[in-house]
Amino acid sequence: MKGQTVLSQADRALLCGAPPPAASGPALKDQLWPEESSGMERLLRKCHIRNQLVRECMAECLGVYVLILFGCGSVAQVTTTEDKKGQYLSINLGFALGVTFGVFVSRGVSGAHLNPAVSLSLCVLGRHPWLKLPFYVFFQVLGAFLAAATVGLQYYDAIQTYSGGVLTVTGPTATAGIFSTYPADYLSVWGGVVDQVIGTAALLLCVLALGDRRNSPLPDGAQPVLVGAAVLVIGIAMGSNSGYALNPARDFGPRLFTYFAGWGVDVFKAGSGWWWWVPIVAPCVGALLGTLIYELMIEVHHPPTAADLQTSCLEVTEGKMGLECVKPA
Repeated sequence: MKGQTVLSQADRALLCGAPPPAASGPALKDQLWPEESSGMERLLRKCHIRNQLVRECMAECLGVYVLILFGCGSVAQVTTTEDKKGQYLSINLGFALGVTFGVFVSRGVSGAHLNPAVSLSLCVLGRHPWLKLPFYVFFQVLGAFLAAATVGLQYYDAIQTYSGGVLTVTGPTATAGIFSTYPADYLSVWGGVVDQVIGTAALLLCVLALGDRRNSPLPDGAQPVLVGAAVLVIGIAMGSNSGYALNPARDFGPRLFTYFAGWGVDVFKAGSGWWWWVPIVAPCVGALLGTLIYELMIEVHHPPTAADLQTSCLEVTEGKMGLECVKPA
C-alpha cells in the first residue's frame, strides 16, 4: 500500500524472531565477501596461491628483502654521507632491526629462516625437509639481490657523487662495501674463516635457545625482537674483521648485484681472490657447529615431557617388547 514500508522476507523473519532464510548463489557470496564489489578485491582473490612451498618461498624472499633493504640501506647512508648521518652503530641497528622485521614478515608462513645456514641446520636437525632446502636458498638469495638493487636505485645519485662516478671495491671512495662484506687489510683467509664460523655459531646458539620452549619460553612476538638483538650484539662484538656476514644469501645476493651493476669482477677478487667464498662456506660450517654445541650441551639434556614418555611407551608397545608403560599423570 502507498505510504507503507515493504519488508523483505529476511526482515520479516528477523522481526518474528526466526532466522533469516539461508542465502545461496550470489546472495551467499555477498554475505561472505560483502566488500568484493571492487575490481581490486576480485584481482587479489585470483592471485591467491594455494601451493604451500610457493608461499613459503615467497615469504623467505620478502623477509630477506626487508632484512637487506634496511641493513644495506643503513650502510649506504653512513657511507655516502661520510659518517655525517650515522656511524657504525647505525649500521648495526639497521641490520638488527632489518632482521627483526624480516622475521615478523615471514615467520607465520615459512618460519623465517632468512639464511641458508639456518635452513641447513634445521634440515640436519630434522625440522625442515631437505627437498625444500634448494628452493629456500634460491629465494633467499633472490630476495637479497632484489633488495640490493633497490638500495642501489635509491642511493644512485649519492653513490655517484661520493665515488666521483667511479665504482670501486677498494680505496678511499670504495662503494662495493655498501652491499657486500669485504675483509680488513690485516685479515688472512683462515682468520676470515674463523671469524665467520664463530659469529654464525653464536647466532645459531641464540636462535636455537630462543626457539627452545623447554629452555626459555617466550611470549608471542618476543622472538623476532630478540633475534634482532642477537644480531646487534654480534655486530657490536664481532663486526670489525669483515662485517659479520653470517648469512650466505645476505652476502652473495648483493655481491651478484654489484657484479652486474658496474663494479665488475673485482667484487670476486677482494682479499687476493679468496674472500668471496668465505661468507658462503664458513657461515654454513659455523651454523652446524653452533647447532651441535647447543644440542649436545642443552637440548638433549631436557627432562622428557609427558608427551615424549607417552610416545616412547607407544613405540615400545608396538614393538612388542613385553614392557608395561604407565601413562604419566
